[in-house]
This record gives sequence, C-alpha cells and structure tokens, in this order.
Amino acid sequence: MRIHRGDTSTVMTKNKPPIEQIAATLSVERQRSGLSIAETARRASIAKSTLSQLENGVGNPSIETLWSICVVLDIPFSRLIESPTPKTKVIRYGEGESVFSKCKDYQATLLSSCPANVSRDIYWIEVSLGEPFYSKPHNPGVIEHVIITKGRARVGLKSDAYVLTEGDYITYPGDLPHMFEALDESTCAMLISEHR
Repeated sequence: MRIHRGDTSTVMTKNKPPIEQIAATLSVERQRSGLSIAETARRASIAKSTLSQLENGVGNPSIETLWSICVVLDIPFSRLIESPTPKTKVIRYGEGESVFSKCKDYQATLLSSCPANVSRDIYWIEVSLGEPFYSKPHNPGVIEHVIITKGRARVGLKSDAYVLTEGDYITYPGDLPHMFEALDESTCAMLISEHR
C-alpha cells in the first residue's frame, strides 16, 4: 500500500501482475508436475477455466488463487512472478511486479526471491552526509539487496551507481567494488547480504 506523505489517505498502487510471466511459468511447472489443467484446478479449488485462462495469459489473478496453485505444484510463490533479471536491478517505489488480495486492501510486491541453498544476513544501515562509503568486493557469489527507508542515496556498483529515494530497491553483485553515498542527512536503509 502506498501512503502519500503528509496525507492521511491511503492509495493502492495500480501495478498489474506480470501475467505473461505467470502464464509461461504455470504452463511449464504444471507440465513438469505431470498434472492436467483439470486436476491442478481441482486440487487448487479453482475453476478449470480460470487456470486455463491464466496459462493463456488472460486474467488478473488474486494472491489467494496464485498461492493455491503454487501449493499444488509445490513451487515457491516467487517463481510465478519473478522473471530472470540482469545483475543490477532497480525497482522504484510504486513499481515492480505486484499481486493483490481479493479484498483489494493488501498488495504484495516481490523484490527478490531467495534461491535454493542461499543464506541471507539483514542489516539496518544509517548513513550521514559526507564521503561516499566504498566497499571492496566480498566473497565470490555475494549479492547485496538495498531498500532505502529514509532519505536519498547513491547506491550500487562503483562503476554503475543509482540515485535512490525512499521505497526504492536495488540489487547488485557484492563481489564487485560497490558504494553507498548518503545524499540526505540521516539516510537509512535495509541491506540484505545474500551468500550463495
């Protein structure tokens, strides 16, 4: 849910679910499982026509529908909505691949799924104005994820950094030289360090 700063009203962002990605993944995963459309729909307690439409890239599925299908196919929810991405990815606040609840007052936007056999450490970062913080490369395979929670910052690879504001997300290879530069006083962020 997006909350307009300085306003007491709340407005849902109007991101659309990535139906093409959902359709392609559903078809592949259902066939991998060996289940027919009819049997998958029966087990997920949804109409066969609903599943057929989704596999054909039609419809606007709710979180509940997608979760039910994922349980039947034994796949993580994120697999349905996250497409392959480049090494550096920026998601601005209010953008991204979102799905809504049936009641429309709850929205989930996937920023990053956790690959198999991966561990993640989560850090709260507070940075004041001053010199940029340059980090040497970490261990091979480390990926960093940053979400700006307050202020603005220039974040990313030393050779490819982006200016981010509150609610923006970036991921980049932590095993390359990278940086974090606060552009506002008392900038805060969540940092997730992913170890493969």
